[in-house]
Amino acid sequence: MVVEAYPTPGGGAGLFPELITRASSIAGRIDGLLIALTILCVAVSAGIYLVMIYFAARYRRGSTADRSNANAQSHTLEIAWTAITLVFFLVIFFWASNLYTTMQTGAPPEDVLEIYVMGKQWMWKAEHPGGQREINELHVPRGQDIKLLLTSQDVIHSFFVPAFRLKQDAVPGAYTSLWFKPTVTGEYALFCAEYCGTDHSRMRGRVVVMAPEAYERWLHTRESSTSMATRGAKLFRQYGCSGCHVGNSTVHAPVLDGLYGKPVQLQDGTTKVADERYIHDSIVLPQQDIVAGYPRIMPSFKGQISEAELLHLVMYIKSLDYTEGTVP
Repeated sequence: MVVEAYPTPGGGAGLFPELITRASSIAGRIDGLLIALTILCVAVSAGIYLVMIYFAARYRRGSTADRSNANAQSHTLEIAWTAITLVFFLVIFFWASNLYTTMQTGAPPEDVLEIYVMGKQWMWKAEHPGGQREINELHVPRGQDIKLLLTSQDVIHSFFVPAFRLKQDAVPGAYTSLWFKPTVTGEYALFCAEYCGTDHSRMRGRVVVMAPEAYERWLHTRESSTSMATRGAKLFRQYGCSGCHVGNSTVHAPVLDGLYGKPVQLQDGTTKVADERYIHDSIVLPQQDIVAGYPRIMPSFKGQISEAELLHLVMYIKSLDYTEGTVP
């Protein structure tokens, strides 16, 4: 096995510098949790082994220890031992749960920069809102909140940046997300942490954290491309979506203007928020969540449209302005 050295933020090289580098706002909190969990496990293990060693030495064969009137059971000791360790591990559980929800399901700030990442055997494809595309690289500005929307074109991959302490699965046919704020300029290794095939070990890249002004210059030097929303608008007409989902359509279908981020009332009485996952599933699994007041007439586009095209459609629907009275 060949172990490669990656450049450090300072420009040098070291062996797995990601293990000690903290390059995101969440990295220090993850390290704190890991250190606390390690200390707790060591303390509990040490307590158990020290007691075992003490009793093994004191009551060894041939010792003169007093064995008369030995207690067969102590409920007080058992309850105290169980309750104390339970409290400490529950603290760790809620601590970890809070970090998890913050990174993966928490609401990012409104000015967050959304970047879309797709895993494919064996590469990472990223696309910025302006249409700038990258393969096995991801450029982000320092100090800016970043939201990654992840999906996969084939099998399950896992987006892993050790220096950021970030890892999230990319699942085919679904969207996952996480957000973070890069804090240190530099280049950091990007891995796939899920075995995804014979060349899994080659599925690697780098995340480049740039100063904000350098990032803006980098965006302008990239090959000009239409935005994802613009390409989504073209697909919206190409696949015939505009024939039903516009205000003057004769087909009784929900109008999509202003849909993104709003609660949607369903026929079964439940409510769902129209996020990226809801829009994606409504295209490929239209019978799953029927909007209240609308018939089951939409066909499924599963197998007819690629994940990349789905992403562009989602971006277009997200970009539609809100018009009062048009949201189902």
